[in-house]
Amino acid sequence: MKIEFLKSRQARYGAYASTYILVVLAILVVVNFLANRYNKSYDSTSNKRYSLADQTIKVAKGLKADVEIAYFDETADFSRAKDLLDRYNNLSPRIKIAYIDPFKKPTVAKQYGVTRTGTLILSTAGKREEARSVSEEEITSALIRLLKSGVKTVCFSTGAGEHSLEESDAPAYSSLKELIEKNNYKTDTVNLLEKPQIPEACTIVVVAGPRTEYPQPVVDALKKYVEDGGRALFLADPPLKTPKDSVADNAALAKVLEDWGVKLNKDLILDTSGIGGLYGLGPETALGTRYETHPIVREMKRTATAFPIVRSMEPKPTDKTSVEKLVSTSRNSIAATNLNLASGALAMPKGEPQSYCVAAAGTYRTGKEKDGNAVEGRFVVVGSSDFAANYALGFGGNRDLAMNILNWLSSDEDLISIRPKDPEDRRIQLTRGQMQMVRAVSQFVIPLVVIVLGIAVWWRRR
Repeated sequence: MKIEFLKSRQARYGAYASTYILVVLAILVVVNFLANRYNKSYDSTSNKRYSLADQTIKVAKGLKADVEIAYFDETADFSRAKDLLDRYNNLSPRIKIAYIDPFKKPTVAKQYGVTRTGTLILSTAGKREEARSVSEEEITSALIRLLKSGVKTVCFSTGAGEHSLEESDAPAYSSLKELIEKNNYKTDTVNLLEKPQIPEACTIVVVAGPRTEYPQPVVDALKKYVEDGGRALFLADPPLKTPKDSVADNAALAKVLEDWGVKLNKDLILDTSGIGGLYGLGPETALGTRYETHPIVREMKRTATAFPIVRSMEPKPTDKTSVEKLVSTSRNSIAATNLNLASGALAMPKGEPQSYCVAAAGTYRTGKEKDGNAVEGRFVVVGSSDFAANYALGFGGNRDLAMNILNWLSSDEDLISIRPKDPEDRRIQLTRGQMQMVRAVSQFVIPLVVIVLGIAVWWRRR
């Protein structure tokens, strides 16, 4: 009787164990199937470093035709690109990923013109583009170049002390030039003092912070260009006078902008919060933290922009133009109106801090039509030319603001977004006072506490 009971109990336990095993196996099979079919991940990094940027998502989801991304490398090294390319693959069913070993399939590699491993080729409808590296910025840039037709040229004014596109020093625009060309635009320069006429090849004209006065013919050429339907970006620095340098008033150009609805104030906006010091910036760099609803800045609500040596402006629509604010500084800003520093240093003015508009965008109604659509001129005015200089372009949202402005001016509104991120700089930046505090605590306070505790323990045990 006892033996039969034991056998019965063993059979029951065996049945339970078999059932549990089958259930666990079934769960594992279902989970594996779902994981294989739906590739999802969670990015817990503070700046979402391992998530694709809004611009990438927007471009990928707007695809109208299939795009193949072919990665050429040795089979054992496919993992170098797989994590990133899988994220692209999950964005749209129109993106097809192909991993090709050029040593196993030399004919295919030759067909694509591949001569080295680690190459990424994007292709669609007979067109091909190569990504310069395995990074989101390069792949998305190649994708944009692949989809866009025609050539758009951004022309920078020269001849009046504007920023250089070629030099690599801090005030130059070489980083901006590189950024523009990565986004499928060409760059060029135009000296309006030699010939006051905008070339037809220019899609956008950038008045890149002139230091000296523009003569009237140059101003007239810029005015005619926009009022005939052209697109222009005006980077208008405050007329600051220092012992080593000075910026002209450019009154004639300022008058044109005022006629269009953007009055430039003769002031210098200073930041009183001291927050800029954490990033190595002085009070002469105002922080843009307040954005309006214009397409240029609509998606920039959670980022700050830096405007070194910036003036304020007052946008107001006219009978011919529609003008909107883009960016305003934080409420910890104050305006200095004494800009003649030839005899002394800049002093912090008195008054109540407030927010100031430092960038505006507008459209000019030409009254003309083309292909049944109204022709309009577009212009953007920013009170600082240094916000796009090499030393400031990498700060916060400066890159996004610069490219969003150019996208809007060139009618590429579909590209306006937040661009792929650079690896986050996690270094701690301390002010002089904070560094002195850290030094005092580490060199004196902590050793002193250890000595006092040691003496106390010795005294109790003696």
